Amino acid sequence: MAGIGFQELLVIFLIIALLFGAKKIPELARGLGQAMKEFKKGMKDQDSEEEPKKTKVEKPEEEKSKIPPDEIIKTPKKEE
Repeated sequence: MAGIGFQELLVIFLIIALLFGAKKIPELARGLGQAMKEFKKGMKDQDSEEEPKKTKVEKPEEEKSKIPPDEIIKTPKKEE
């Protein structure tokens, strides 16, 4: 019922050939192929960028601080 058979595909291709011309069809197919290739490449790049974020391990507090100990400003203690 919902499947497209050979005859329906043939009619669709004939209509496309009439609309765009026989010389434009290979150019359209080539452009569509390149677009699909770029889309897949973009999806693959996006997946590879997300992986390091998922596997990132938190460092201890002492390693996070890059300020040398002698440069840290100490605040005076309040007297009670």
